[in-house]
Amino acid sequence: MYEQKYIDREKSWLAFNARVLQEAADNTVPLLDRLRFVGIFSNNLDEFFRVRYAAIRRLSLSGISGEKYLGGISAHQLIKDITEIVIQQQSESLRILGNIEAELESENIFIINEKQITPKQECFLKDFYTQKLSPELVTIILNDLAVFPILKDTLGYLAVRLELANDEVRYALIEIPKNINRFVVLPSEDEKQYVILIDDVIRFKLKNIFNIFDYKSVSAHMIKITRDAQLDIDSDLSKSMLEKIASSVKDRRIGEPVRFIYDNLIEEDTLQFFLDKMKIVETDSIIPGGRYHNRRDYMSFPNLGRFDLLYKPNEPLPVPGLNLEGSILEKISKKDYLVHAPYQSFSYLTKFLREAALDPKVTSIKITLYRLAKNSQIISSLINAAKNGKRVVVQIELQARFDEASNISYAEQMQTEGIELIFGIKGLKVHSKICVIERTEEGKNRRYGFISTGNFNEATAKIYTDVTLFTCHQGILKDTSKIFEFFDINYRVHRYKHLIVSPHYTRTKFIKLIDREILHALAGRKTHIKLKMNSLSDFKMIDKLYEASNAGVKIQLQVRGICSLIPGIPGMSENIEAISIVDNYLEHSRVYIFGNAGLTEVYISSADFMTRNLDGRVEVTCPIYDLEIKKELIDNFNIAWKGNVKVRYHSYKLDNKYKPKNHHAPFRAQFETYKYYQNKVAILEEVPQKVN
Repeated sequence: MYEQKYIDREKSWLAFNARVLQEAADNTVPLLDRLRFVGIFSNNLDEFFRVRYAAIRRLSLSGISGEKYLGGISAHQLIKDITEIVIQQQSESLRILGNIEAELESENIFIINEKQITPKQECFLKDFYTQKLSPELVTIILNDLAVFPILKDTLGYLAVRLELANDEVRYALIEIPKNINRFVVLPSEDEKQYVILIDDVIRFKLKNIFNIFDYKSVSAHMIKITRDAQLDIDSDLSKSMLEKIASSVKDRRIGEPVRFIYDNLIEEDTLQFFLDKMKIVETDSIIPGGRYHNRRDYMSFPNLGRFDLLYKPNEPLPVPGLNLEGSILEKISKKDYLVHAPYQSFSYLTKFLREAALDPKVTSIKITLYRLAKNSQIISSLINAAKNGKRVVVQIELQARFDEASNISYAEQMQTEGIELIFGIKGLKVHSKICVIERTEEGKNRRYGFISTGNFNEATAKIYTDVTLFTCHQGILKDTSKIFEFFDINYRVHRYKHLIVSPHYTRTKFIKLIDREILHALAGRKTHIKLKMNSLSDFKMIDKLYEASNAGVKIQLQVRGICSLIPGIPGMSENIEAISIVDNYLEHSRVYIFGNAGLTEVYISSADFMTRNLDGRVEVTCPIYDLEIKKELIDNFNIAWKGNVKVRYHSYKLDNKYKPKNHHAPFRAQFETYKYYQNKVAILEEVPQKVN
């Protein structure tokens, strides 16, 4: 029997990010989208170091081995392993980026540096530098400073070395502005398009920047620091939650360094100067890189009008039976509807809220908010409702990591408009995605609402796959209202007839559902478990799935990210298969299907099988009662399972092996899912013609 029971979650996460990098290397992906995947890979890695690596580092520095929490590996060893893996991945990402740039040149798109600028481009850049870039530059001479400046972990810097005429060496720091697009599109020449990074524009103008110095040579190499993003919440009872979170976000900028990346061509004395001044030691993650860091900026690389080098966007499809021109509440009053974004339009959510804001019969709207778009239509609709005299109650999670500042701003805006705000529960993040409205009909109170697997965010709804259930089921919505009561009075634990709610019931309910499948299997009945989630890392849930496998339950897992479970091991998990799909859209929905010997049960959820979701957050799992929607979700799962393009196997090797086609025609799950919804629309359009 295979000895290892679990895969370390950090290494599994790095394997997920390697799958993102595979997309950047894939020649079948359009070139400009490959650049986008390089950016996503880099952005993911930044967040990993700010959160997960930082947490392990704290554990290591505490003197605790951490093996109990880390699946059998010590924190100290895990830090070493992570650094080794990341150095290899960074090297691979540089190789891939070089290949992409070479292929872009074959398309007459050139990313040039300061040594390749033509006279015509020089004239353009002189004006650009004077008008836009120079006023934004922050340049600091470092040698004589009593206190070394704080480097922000969201920015890139150029470490400058000046060798003066008298052989004295001076060091300087140039902050690369973040409010100017990092990629400067230069005038085309001979039908060729040119792009230069701001970094190189600064290098080109170094003589102008340091012209007051009599120097023999000047050089600039990029450095980047990543800091611990943990928020330390003030316990001062006299401060509001808004004040506490705002203060913590401000303090985050001076968090402990956890990673230092540098251009591997930097002079040795320059590198040592910065390491010494920033008190970075060998036990920190010090990673040599290439000429450019903050490659997350490639997510916003200009399209240059070359839409032939991008994925063709799919227009969101309508939901059969729901009309954005008519009343959504009237439709929902008769049956449940499911919206599957981005295949179908997210506009149904904003339409629901806009209609509720204007409807004279609607008396209240209650909603949870986690991450919001920059110009949120959701917020606008809620403010509109408050102005129309509705009672609007919003639970907004101020501790949604890296969205704290945005959520604080929205909270202050809503407070000004008279919206009632709930700022969560001490020790628990609110990660549930729920909304309930109350409407007076024939003298009685009736509820309408929606429950989702994803954030109510118009921007991410274009690239995250999530499902949202619109319902008028009074039992489900009565439970939803109880959750808002729990937010308000959280020492009272409610009982729910329909919803499964963390932190009180989710773990025990899912264990019962798995146990039922085990009993069916032991009794010789055909049964199965099909689970789709973002991450699977809770050891107790993994052990329960192993138990089900050993009892003969067939288990199919679609886990996009972390998968600490090891599938396919005889005597432990031989009846478990696990795949990951990484493609143009980010797989984000959580769907849980239990065969129940033919009486299939289907749930949608905001919760992954992670300890934090099961025990440390407010999460909501909702049963699907509508037979048509239940079939739709099962169909979706099976389409994804049938996929043989962009599908990788989870295994103990962490090798991201692709699922083979085995002589079958290519079957790309996300494309086929879109076709599935196109067919639903086509069938609906054919019905009137047949009747006539």
